Amino acid sequence: MSHPTPPATPANGRFTYSDWEEHPVGPAESFPRLARATVTNAFTGVVTAPATTCDYTITYTAESVGGFAGMELLSGSIDGRKGTFALEERGTFDATGTDCRFEVVPGSGTGDLTGLSGSGSFRARHGESSVEYTFTYDLS
Repeated sequence: MSHPTPPATPANGRFTYSDWEEHPVGPAESFPRLARATVTNAFTGVVTAPATTCDYTITYTAESVGGFAGMELLSGSIDGRKGTFALEERGTFDATGTDCRFEVVPGSGTGDLTGLSGSGSFRARHGESSVEYTFTYDLS
């Protein structure tokens, strides 16, 4: 007998970034050029994580324009269920802001978040340190 799959839960919240530390990788005089950034984020809303660990690899194709990929480790809770999980992130940016899509790394959920799956996105405007995110997840 099969069981129906529960619907994914849509959610919104905010994160605030701090401690952005960026370093060039290789030559920095021309484009394209690479950089690495380490960032700390604090999530509020359905996802609560006071201080994440996040690492990005950034490709600049012009001044203030490019793309990035990163991994973020969150330790906290989702809808009151505690544990740790990782997000894989990919996006683009220009002088006006950043667009990013992210997915839960399969198998990364621990504690009450074991079995977590989901994906989401955010749009950050240049100069904002607090950003709204959307996240659709399943904890089956």
